[in-house]
Amino acid sequence: MNGKDRGPRVNYQIRISPVRVIDEDGEQLGILEVEQARQAAEERGLDLVEVAPNARPPVCKIMDYGRYKYEQAKKEKEAKKKQHQVTVKEMKFRPKIDDHDYEFKVAHVREFLEKGDKAKLTIMFRGREMMHPEFGEAILLRVVEDLQDVAVVEQEPKLEGRNMTMVIAPGHGGFRNRPPVAEESDSEAEEVDETET
Repeated sequence: MNGKDRGPRVNYQIRISPVRVIDEDGEQLGILEVEQARQAAEERGLDLVEVAPNARPPVCKIMDYGRYKYEQAKKEKEAKKKQHQVTVKEMKFRPKIDDHDYEFKVAHVREFLEKGDKAKLTIMFRGREMMHPEFGEAILLRVVEDLQDVAVVEQEPKLEGRNMTMVIAPGHGGFRNRPPVAEESDSEAEEVDETET
């Protein structure tokens, strides 16, 4: 039983006889006594490997077992590489961010999302900026709008102390259910922005 846990039975671990044998080129050699099958493998300088233990008779293949194990390990490694671990990347913004900075940061957030990661967007308020959290929310809404082809909002904007955060994930459509509060503060922020410039 332990042999099964470690992998297929090989050479002298195979005790059932007779076995159906396939050679290294995939050709059927027919049903042979296990000793004959082992001998055929040895003559070729290869191993006899049980590939279908539950078949009747069991199926064994003549192959280079060392190379087979190496290739299996390589395949597993490749499969693990392809399994992407989702991470949450943070990007920090200021309420009065300039356009160049904004574009640069949004481009990075787009890269995170396209790689399959989530992004936590943080607006950092300083001093009197706390009086106008709607400016920060306007930035977050603008990011969502600019990235709606690759992002969906997973966590709505939320004020925590001096920071406002929002989490977006890969997807598309921006806000699933855009909250009316966000719309109001967005339009307020736009009005204030116009008077500022």
